[in-house]
Amino acid sequence: MRQLQVVDAAELALAYAAAEYAVALDGDALPLRVGRPARDLEAYWPAARYVFVSAWNPASQPHSDSVNQAADERLVARLDAAGVQRHAAWAQDQAGQWREPGWLLADLDDAPANALARDFGQAGVLVWRRGEPVRLRMLIARPQDAEPAEHTDWVED
Repeated sequence: MRQLQVVDAAELALAYAAAEYAVALDGDALPLRVGRPARDLEAYWPAARYVFVSAWNPASQPHSDSVNQAADERLVARLDAAGVQRHAAWAQDQAGQWREPGWLLADLDDAPANALARDFGQAGVLVWRRGEPVRLRMLIARPQDAEPAEHTDWVED
């Protein structure tokens, strides 16, 4: 079981924004970072918009690998049924002690991306349009004490 201790939503957003993300393409691991463009990835895999989503650890509560893998299989089945293009991806903390598999999706609009993430209990996703910096989209209520962050959006719809 992987554990990430999070005290509140503001801390969670900071942890997500500081995490290291990568996507596997043609044997390479291409990095993604909140606030930075993903030019290498976009050159390898052109799309109009991108979304990183995971089914692991809903509500940021640690679950067993078997529970997480079953959730991931359900996510993959749903993506396949919808015909969404994807590549394997992952997120990890900067110390490399926590790692969570996920998927980078191509050309999924905001509303379906938000709904998909929420259906799998996720508090946030990475999103961006081609040529723009990667953004963190938090899908939970923004705490009053959350400091504004240039590349973090809070969507509570």
